[in-house]
Amino acid sequence: MSGRSIPTKRRWLRWTAILLLLTLALLGKGYWNATRDPIVHRATVEVDNWPAGEPPLKVLLLSDTHAAGPDMPPERLARIVADLNRLKPDLVLIPGDLVSEKRLATHIYTPGEVTAPLHGFKARLGTVAALGNHDHWFDPKAIEAGLRKGGIAVLKNEAIARGPLVIGGVDDDFSNHDDVPATFSAMDMLPAKPRILVTHSPDVVPALPSPVAAVFAGHTHCGQIVLPLYGPISYVSRYGDRFGCGAINDKGQRVFVGAGLGTSILPLRYGAHPDVWLVTLRGKGEQ
Repeated sequence: MSGRSIPTKRRWLRWTAILLLLTLALLGKGYWNATRDPIVHRATVEVDNWPAGEPPLKVLLLSDTHAAGPDMPPERLARIVADLNRLKPDLVLIPGDLVSEKRLATHIYTPGEVTAPLHGFKARLGTVAALGNHDHWFDPKAIEAGLRKGGIAVLKNEAIARGPLVIGGVDDDFSNHDDVPATFSAMDMLPAKPRILVTHSPDVVPALPSPVAAVFAGHTHCGQIVLPLYGPISYVSRYGDRFGCGAINDKGQRVFVGAGLGTSILPLRYGAHPDVWLVTLRGKGEQ
């Protein structure tokens, strides 16, 4: 009996070691995916009421930075910002979730530390942000102050005019801070120009009283963990995959939902690469 038990024990140890190595390899691949440079997706939107003679305008969508250790220290975010400046966007939109307090975080940064890298954007029409659910759960006043310190406009159910655009900012739907009617009222008070919206969760889209040229959002992470045969674990949306990821035409309303740069809960990504969107707005028929 004892002679046969030794090979059995060795086989058990061998299979345990193999399983451990496979688990480590899978986790390592997920972490590597999460820390890769973002893909730059490009799209063009033709706008009906684009001002005559106004050149096309490039809008950069950068969502869910989720600064936290180990995968998104401020130094990494600053490097990404410097790289994205090479795209020469005219306007940068940041739809929230700048912080992350995920369970496996190795370091939680201060509001000042997570917002400082975003000051590095050099778009001619500036940077406009809306807060996300993690920002509201963390320290919204300090995060807003950190953004404004770098000249970044923070819209909380408000609107501003920048260049040929009116930009409405709907506050976060997921944490119940959104007010679509107030945002549209604020846009109505500004000159009649093409309208766009920046908001953390795309779930506000069905509540829009009238279409805008484009809605720019994040929140879903494009699923973050997308399993073979099963798909995304969750888009964290009450509409399922309706606003799950990417460039969407929802009953005529153009919506762009970024996968984001950082991570939530776990510092892992599978099947949902970090990304940004560079969307060119222009008049119909223009090149």
